[in-house]
Amino acid sequence: MTTSSQNPAPFPPGEQGELLQALAEQRELLLITVRGIGDAQAAERTTVSELTLGGILTHLVRGERVWMRIMVKGDGELPEGMLDLEQYRMAEGETLAGLVQQYERVAQATEAAVAALPDLDRSVPLPRTPWSPPETVHWSARRILLHLIRETAQHAGHADIIRETLDGANSTAQR
Repeated sequence: MTTSSQNPAPFPPGEQGELLQALAEQRELLLITVRGIGDAQAAERTTVSELTLGGILTHLVRGERVWMRIMVKGDGELPEGMLDLEQYRMAEGETLAGLVQQYERVAQATEAAVAALPDLDRSVPLPRTPWSPPETVHWSARRILLHLIRETAQHAGHADIIRETLDGANSTAQR
């Protein structure tokens, strides 16, 4: 079993490793979608949506950092930037290569944080958001990982549509 391209060590055995492998596979599909484009293309809107390929990467980097903070700290505090809508935009001066490097680093941090857990049953309170129910909600580390897999897969699909609209390429054809 292999891990992200930047971390040659195998995933931990068992459920943790299997979920990390599933997340790594979704990340890989997303990164295939941005292969071979430049910074201007990464920042270009191609649909009625505000999403861009660079914006999706920015959001996934921020989201994964936020969720790992929630899982590791377990204090129920709202992480800085969690609700910042700028996380969906590629900032002025950012490069696609820089975003990809950030994404690879956050993947390594996620893999290390999950590998350090004794199991995935660790339960943490979620931070309060405007859409939260009145009572505190708790999620297990397992549910957080499943959420990251779902979020990454959903945005990989968005990225595929954006890329196909941009220049006709798609992740399936580039695999």
